[in-house]
Amino acid sequence: MIELYLNGKSGKMGETIINLIKKNERFNLTGNLSIADVVIDFSHPDSTKKIIEETLEKNVPLVIGTTGLNNEILDNINKASIKIPIIQAANMSIGVHQLKESIKKFVYENKNKVNCYIEEIHHVKKLDKPSGTAVEIEKLIKRIDKENNIDIAGISSIRKDDINGIHKVTFVDNDISYIFKHNATSRDIFATGALNCAEKIINPVSYTHLTLPTKRIV
Repeated sequence: MIELYLNGKSGKMGETIINLIKKNERFNLTGNLSIADVVIDFSHPDSTKKIIEETLEKNVPLVIGTTGLNNEILDNINKASIKIPIIQAANMSIGVHQLKESIKKFVYENKNKVNCYIEEIHHVKKLDKPSGTAVEIEKLIKRIDKENNIDIAGISSIRKDDINGIHKVTFVDNDISYIFKHNATSRDIFATGALNCAEKIINPVSYTHLTLPTKRIV
C-alpha cells in the first residue's frame, strides 16, 4: 500500500482525490509526511513553495498539480528535482495530453499562414488567469512552429459557474477553421491522473511509460 500525503486537502481537487482514495485499496492517506511514500500537491503557490522544501528535507517524491506558479517556484522545482523525483504538470488529464498531441500534429503538417485563437473557461474560484494549460499550449505552438506560419491572437480567459475546465484551440485558414477542444466534465480525471503519477513516480522503471503531460520527470 502506498502512503500518500496530500497537500491541499481542503480544496476542490483535494476533496476529489480523498474521495477516490477511499475507493482505492492501493493508497492510504497519511497526515505524517515523515512516513509518506509520495506527496501530491494541489494547493496554492505559497503552499507549494513550502512543500517543495519539506519533501526535499524528507527525501519524498513529489507530484505537483498546483497552477499559477511563478518563476521563483519553478526554479525551486528545478533545483529540487536534482535530488528528489518530481512530476509537475498544469493539467493531469490524459485527454489534455491527447489534445496537445493533436495540436502538434496539425502544426507540424501545416504549410499555410493561419490565425490561432486559444480559449479557456474555468470556474469562478480559479485563481490563475489564464490557466496553466492554456499557457502551456501557447508555448507549445510557438516552440514547434519553426516556419512562423501561426499567428497567435493571445489567450481568452473566462470565469463562470462551476466549470471544471474547457480548453479550445482554433486555427483559421481563410474560410476553413480547425478546432481542437478538451472539456473536463468531472474533476475525477485530474485526480485519477495525479494518483497515476503518484504510483509511477515511486517506481523508476515506470518513468518512461508516463503518458501525462509532465514538465519534468527526474
